Parts: sequence; structure tokens; C-alpha cells
Amino acid sequence: MFIILGTITEGFGQDKKETLKLSLPDAQAFALQNNRTIRSSKIDIQHAEKQVWENLATGLPQFSVAANYLHQFVVPEISFGPYLDVNVLPDGVLNKSDIVNAYKNSPSFPLGIRNNTTIDFTVSQLIFSGEYLVGLQATKVVKEMTEKSLEKTENETKESVAGTYHLILVLGENERVLSKSLKSVDKTYNELVKMNEQGLNEETDVDQVKISKSNIQTLITSIESQKQISVKLLKYQLGLGFDQDIELTDSLPGLIEQGKMQYLTSTAFDINNSVDYQLVNYQEKISALMLKREKSKYLPTISAFYRHEEQTNMPAFNFAVKDVVGASLSIPIFTSGMRNARVSEAKFDLAKSDLAKENAEQGLIMEFETAKSTYQTAYSNFITNKESMDLSHKVYDKTVIKYKEGVSSSFELTQNQNQFLTAESNYYNSVLALLNAKAKLDRILSSSK
Repeated sequence: MFIILGTITEGFGQDKKETLKLSLPDAQAFALQNNRTIRSSKIDIQHAEKQVWENLATGLPQFSVAANYLHQFVVPEISFGPYLDVNVLPDGVLNKSDIVNAYKNSPSFPLGIRNNTTIDFTVSQLIFSGEYLVGLQATKVVKEMTEKSLEKTENETKESVAGTYHLILVLGENERVLSKSLKSVDKTYNELVKMNEQGLNEETDVDQVKISKSNIQTLITSIESQKQISVKLLKYQLGLGFDQDIELTDSLPGLIEQGKMQYLTSTAFDINNSVDYQLVNYQEKISALMLKREKSKYLPTISAFYRHEEQTNMPAFNFAVKDVVGASLSIPIFTSGMRNARVSEAKFDLAKSDLAKENAEQGLIMEFETAKSTYQTAYSNFITNKESMDLSHKVYDKTVIKYKEGVSSSFELTQNQNQFLTAESNYYNSVLALLNAKAKLDRILSSSK
């Protein structure tokens, strides 16, 4: 029995997944490989590659085989009899009567086959088409644009993963500090209860501290719930199952110090290397190619073909030609101004793309400057709120000592405790704002490298 139970326990232990330990760079790298949105974008690139080959193959030699089965209910025939005018025979022909008799008795000849199968082998080749050449250029640009879209999706995913990672760390640290505060308040509460039992204080003093204790417990419960949801969100962003345990190995001080070293000094931003700006450039190229495509419709289209035909049953009289070579030339002449209108429309689209490019350039520069300013402001708020939290915690600890010595009132104790909790909340909000501002700058600058 012990052996069986040990085997079962070992089996369950093997089925349990190991905890996945992740630093922030590890989590971002994992998301780049397993995030479902990124995987879908990679499929789009493969799809674009096939589209390039599809358009290229249109201008390459095409070979096709066609088989047709034909059944004729009535097969037409030709006969040389039964009448022949002797007078139509040329003079000097001997034995005209024998010729007439032979003609009259000749059999009829069918002009077809009742059941027949025809097989055509055709090879065609596009020789020249301006629209085809422009289409090739457009598909290549679309493929490059798809690759840049993947890069943009990767940068956005890294930013969203960082935001969730930061939130989990902040909630965990906040929970730890509140739990520590709860132990301190609980200890104070128990002491007040004993003092009240001895008649050394008022019951309202005990109730006041009990209310503070309940408020902290409520905050801890709320934070635990937020943390659970945030962990599930991170697993979703990483492409993991919700049953996979993860452990975050980075610390808040380390991440804050890293951003301080990067972004409190001068930071260069090259607009030409920005992924968003490059995407706008690709859109401008596509608009230019669309204009070129409309203009190419004024040019002729030339193609050639070779066809070979075989029949399973050959009729007595067969006039079909087995091998045929041909060429076609299509020249657009007059379309009542339709082509001119389409060219004008393409010009308007190109003009709009130029304006969008200029607008994007200014907008991206403004986004970087705003993000940099937001980070600097967030860092300043972080320093201020950290000092306020430390001071309020110091004041609260002194108030607790004074209260135990009977120098301070319960109202003052509760007021200082609420002040400390508010300062603590402001501090962790500023930490989260600082780290998210760093993540945004990471995304903007990583796309310009």
C-alpha cells in the first residue's frame, strides 16, 4: 500500500508544472515568442511573402492541360453519289460509264466521331504589362510594411507586458507594507483591549483603532484581488495558461534606478528610425505606386501562347491543326475619361499621404518630448511622495509611542495613521506612474534604434 501511494504521489508531482521565474527582460522576450497577437502578425508576414510570389508567378510561363469529351448523337456524313453528270467529265476521259458506276457505288464518309476526347496542352507567357510590373513593386512594399507592423506590435507588447509587470510588483510591495502595518495596528489594538479591561482607557479609543484595523484589512483584500487579476493578465500577455505558476524576480528599486540612469540624462531621438514614421513612409510609397499603376494602364499589354491538341479518336476527315502559336496585343484607346479620373484620384491620395507623413513627423516628435517630460515629472513626484511617506510613517510611529504613554489621543493616532496610509498610496501610485512612463520611453526609443 505504501509503495502504491508513493507511486501515485510521485505521478501527481510530475504532472505539476514548474514555476516560471521571469525578470522583466525575460518576460518581454517570452512574450515576443508566445504572445498570440505577435504570432498572428508573423503569420501575416508569411502570407505577404506568398502574395509576392503569387504576383510574380502571374508574369511567369503558365502551363495548362484541358480535356474535353464529346458525344454526337448524329454524325454528319458526306457521299459522292448517287448522281454524276457525265457531261462534267473532261473530254478524252475513257470509260466514262465505269467512272459513273464507281462514283454511284462509293460509300459515304463520316465527318466526325460519335465519341471522342480532345486534350489541349497550352503554354502562355505574359510579355509586357505595365500594371504587372507596378504590382510587383507594390507587393514587395506591402511585405516590408507588414514586417514593420510586426516590429511595432512587438514594441507595443513589450510596453504592455512591462506595465502589467510593474503593477504586480507595486501591488505586491504595497501588500507587504500594509501587512506589516496591520501587524503593528493589531498589536496596538490588543494592548488597548487589555488596557480597557483594566479601565485605563475609553472604549471609544479601542473602537477607533479597530476601525483603522478594519480599513487596512479591506485595503489588503482589495490589493490581493487586483494582484490576482494582474497576474492572470500577465499570463495572458505572455501566451501562458492560467494554471502556470510564475515568479517575478525583478525589484522596484532596481527598475527605478535603471530608468534614472537612462532618462534623466540627455536622450537622443531619431525620427527617421522610428517604426511609426517608417510605416507612414511605406504608406506614402504605396500611394505613389498606386498612381504609377493607374498611369501604366495607358500602356499596351502583350502576351503569347503555344497550344498542342491531341484526339483519342481521329475522324476520317480531320481539319484540326495540332500545333498553334499565337500572340495578343491589347491597346487601350478610349474610356470616356475614366482613366484620367482614376489618375487624378491617385494623385489626391498621394497628396494626402504626404500631409499624413508631415503630421506624423511632428506628432512623433511631440510624443517623445511629452513622454520625456512625463517621466521627469513622475520622477520628481516619486521623490516627493517617498519623502512624504517616510515622514508620515515616522510621525505615526512617534504617535503610537505617545499614545501608549498616554500623551496622545486615539483621534490623533487614527488621524496620523490615515495620513500615513494616504501618503503610502500616493507613493505607490507615483512608483507605478514612473515605471509606466519609463516603459513608454522604452517603446518610443526602441523603435528608433
